[in-house]
Amino acid sequence: MAIVLETLNGFWHTLSDMAPYLIFGFFMAGVLSVFISASVVERHLGGSGFWPVFKASLFGVPLPLCSCSVIPVATSIRRQGSSKAATTSFLLSTPQTGVDSILVTYSLLGPVFAIFRPLAAFLVGLIGGEAVEIFAPDDDDESQSGSAAGCSCCSLENRKPQIYRILRHGFITLPSDIGKELLVGLLIAGGIGTLLPPSFFSDYIGTGFAAMLVMMLLGVPVYVCATASIPIAAAMISKGVSPGAALVFLMTGPATNAATIAAIWKTIGRRETIIYLMTVVFTALGSGVLLDLFFELTSLPAISASRWMPPLWMRQTSAVALLAIIAYALWGEKLRSLWKQD
Repeated sequence: MAIVLETLNGFWHTLSDMAPYLIFGFFMAGVLSVFISASVVERHLGGSGFWPVFKASLFGVPLPLCSCSVIPVATSIRRQGSSKAATTSFLLSTPQTGVDSILVTYSLLGPVFAIFRPLAAFLVGLIGGEAVEIFAPDDDDESQSGSAAGCSCCSLENRKPQIYRILRHGFITLPSDIGKELLVGLLIAGGIGTLLPPSFFSDYIGTGFAAMLVMMLLGVPVYVCATASIPIAAAMISKGVSPGAALVFLMTGPATNAATIAAIWKTIGRRETIIYLMTVVFTALGSGVLLDLFFELTSLPAISASRWMPPLWMRQTSAVALLAIIAYALWGEKLRSLWKQD
């Protein structure tokens, strides 16, 4: 019983720390969904060459799309005439981060991670896209032009007021996409903090490059979204994982899983999928080495204790509000529809 209470206490502590930032991140994600629509993305990513790849990677960094929801957007981009290189770049950079996960990264891991993580996501997309441009360029008969048919429900949704669409996407659509994974990630983080001794990871998997390989093998096959992976990484660091090894998990977990790999194989092809995976693996390991080197040279703590945090009352109120938002996003509308049927 004591272990359960300690796990729940760790869950609540982490949730309270991240809740104010995540709620603000949800709102900003809603704003982005309205003012940076899929049609805008598609218009800028068409054609071949360096600039579509650059823009695809840059577009992907703030967009709050997980590795599953990015697939239909990438498919639409491809149908609109985007090159395989730009599509790969978008697929690589987008699921690793987002405006919501950047804010949560700052709240739980500090400013160094909050800057390094989106920068790494951008560079991964750029490197992977250019690799496809060089080693698997589009053939002439692979040019896929023509607009993807828009569904009537999307057209009706776009007629709603902007504030409605912002709030609906930010506080219903996005929480329903990541809510379950986020709660599971928080429980895992609470369990790690409660059940494992302080030096567990450093004692059993070592440090340095060996630990990064273990984190890569853990992150590649499992599905964890960019935001839900953050409390897990923070708990791992508190138990002895190096910042670089935690970054490897943060990069590989959101970007790869079996379903995503299968979808990418179908969307852009076999060679491109192999390039995609190799890019994630090698850039994650390289980024982990650089991050550990940075912390070693600067002697900064792995998790910054000096970052600004809202007062306790605000964090706890936000935690309650966040749980209510996730609960409504996951079950509220279903219960309302069942009530109407009765």
